[in-house]
Amino acid sequence: MPEQRRKLYGWGWEDEGLTSEELKRLDPIWAKRLGVPEFEITPPPTAEEITLRPPRIAIPSSLKDICTTGHYERLTHSYGKSFPDSVRIFNRDFSNPPDIVALPRTEQDIVDVFDWCGSAGAAAIPYGGGSSVVGGVEPPRSENYRATVTIDLRYLGEVLEIDPVSEAARIQAGTYGPALEAQLKPLGLTLRHFPQSFEFSTIGGWIATRSGGHFATLHTHIDELVESLRVVTPKGVIETRRLPGDGAGPSADRLFIGSEGIFGIITEAWMRLRKRPTFRSGTTVKFADFYKAADAVRVISQAGLYPANCRLLDAQEAANAGAGDGRHALLVLAFESAGHPLDAWMNRTLEICGDHGGEYDREALEKSGSHREGAAGAWRNAFV
Repeated sequence: MPEQRRKLYGWGWEDEGLTSEELKRLDPIWAKRLGVPEFEITPPPTAEEITLRPPRIAIPSSLKDICTTGHYERLTHSYGKSFPDSVRIFNRDFSNPPDIVALPRTEQDIVDVFDWCGSAGAAAIPYGGGSSVVGGVEPPRSENYRATVTIDLRYLGEVLEIDPVSEAARIQAGTYGPALEAQLKPLGLTLRHFPQSFEFSTIGGWIATRSGGHFATLHTHIDELVESLRVVTPKGVIETRRLPGDGAGPSADRLFIGSEGIFGIITEAWMRLRKRPTFRSGTTVKFADFYKAADAVRVISQAGLYPANCRLLDAQEAANAGAGDGRHALLVLAFESAGHPLDAWMNRTLEICGDHGGEYDREALEKSGSHREGAAGAWRNAFV
């Protein structure tokens, strides 16, 4: 069975996308919102129409099994997912692709590729899911390097070990979000870290970019969940110790968390898990005055209530997501727990909203699954 291929020009898989009828419906809506008469449709590029420069270095015989100069691989590793990246892709500008894409199966493979890059004068680019929007996976344009080798960790995607007592797991860095949660779910555990790029990003990428997840309070960023790291650097392998928190000097983990891969490639991490939530409560609150809504969010944040979601949308953003009427700001609220009901927390939060002019539907709140329905559900679908 052929491997499913990612889109060359955008988010998702090649066989996914809007139909021509859906595009026709969206065209006038967005033309009106952006103040233009109409959009000129530019067809997306195909791999067959793009010519790449030849690789500037050759793959050594010792690495032929894990490296490729394949046309499609070089194309799809040329850019991330930012708007400037999309503009260049639709303009068919692939003037600076990686010369070689390495697909290591083991940590030793990464060490071997690093050693070769050093001797060949090639830049080595770590690549997780390719969802970077800051140019992190783009080959450099520099005379300091003879070539570029992109190191894609897609085959290092397993949960290697689980400590159920401590609720922690040792996870390979190339593990994508959905694959990670699928491996933890049978044990009733979850990392519970959901960046917007969740489907097409990896745990190594989350750590290297200091990713923010879906939580509005408490564990908002990935560094809250890291216990220890294993990193391959050009000078050797570093493994930080998995210990309880202490104040004895600087944290070696913090050197690599958010480093964007400039010091080495994260290959494994021990991560803090939690039990999957069994209690959930969610709703949306409308505000006629955005500034009063912002005041409500401040009071909620300072009250020690710690909602899992506390997202304030202005009237335009809410309307764009199909969650609002274009006249009211919308506050999306949610609580979740693995151990206790949440009525008291939600009720106090709604009291605060009411004190600041917020309006909400009590009947909708009491419905099972309300956090996935109505305005909250519409916003959630737009977000994910």
